[in-house]
Amino acid sequence: MRIVLDAMGSDRHPDPEVSAAVKASQIYSDEIFLVGPQDLLKSKLAAYAPAPRLHIVHASQVLEMTDKPAENARRKSDTSMAVGMGLVRRGEADVFITAGNTGGAMATALFQLRRIRGVRRPALTAQFPVRNGHCIVLDIGANADCKPEYLVQFAILGSVYAEKVLQKVPPRVALLSNGEEAGKGNQLIKDTYPMLKELMPNFIGNIEPKELFNGEADVVVTDGFTGNILLKSSEAVAKFLTDLIRSEMMKSTQTKIGALLAKPAFANVKKVMDPGEVGAAPLLGVDGLVFIGHGRSDDTALVNAIRVARQAVEASLLNELKTAITERLSALPTYLAEE
Repeated sequence: MRIVLDAMGSDRHPDPEVSAAVKASQIYSDEIFLVGPQDLLKSKLAAYAPAPRLHIVHASQVLEMTDKPAENARRKSDTSMAVGMGLVRRGEADVFITAGNTGGAMATALFQLRRIRGVRRPALTAQFPVRNGHCIVLDIGANADCKPEYLVQFAILGSVYAEKVLQKVPPRVALLSNGEEAGKGNQLIKDTYPMLKELMPNFIGNIEPKELFNGEADVVVTDGFTGNILLKSSEAVAKFLTDLIRSEMMKSTQTKIGALLAKPAFANVKKVMDPGEVGAAPLLGVDGLVFIGHGRSDDTALVNAIRVARQAVEASLLNELKTAITERLSALPTYLAEE
């Protein structure tokens, strides 16, 4: 495979990216393209043993976290994101991975790769740890304001990803709401519910967060505003509980002994809850494979991102998404067709 890694994405770039690229080149027999300022990357790679299948692709600019996504995606034409996605667009690489600005990645992908024909809005996904596995949630931040037809398309995109990459066959699709009943939710949820019920054979209805984490659905659809709050709240609660338990365990000799005995269990829980174990989430709906990781990603998280991206390439995810959109849109009412 030919994998592109944005060397200037993470909060501590380019050190985690360089380390991850070297490690991945040792694990997999892939061509890995590390995109960023050539001189900087050469100096960083000098500390590692030679990696013949690891290549530097020069990019003179960086899309910073403070940049306005849409404006700078066009104005900065030589960013590591733009150059990296350009490789995918020209067929010189199979997948692009970044831990950079999510809005910037979205805007750059739309500018460089465009949307899959028929897709209204691309959606950013996340794999939430739930009872007995993972659940795909989308959108988690790419589209703050949505229409019902967007959510229907998110359901299609998420179903294909869950089926082809996570082997959920057939995936159970649900709509995130504040109640299970069909009449619950805001107007967006109320308008979307009958569409999904009519158009998605595996739609199981509304779902609340507690059922989501109980593993009762494989794909959960929501707007990007709600999805992003759900994601960040879940991460914050997980960290709070972890810190609280650690603090309580250190309060006495007795609890310290208990903590020592329970250490393997805590390590397993931490692994399950760590977003770095998944590594990156796909931006579904653009005409190319793009994966976006957390800004706090370390080299382990980025190696995991490469692993997840490889699974998508192996599953021919992009072609499967195109086929699903083409086939299912032809069966949809005209108001759900391409704008």
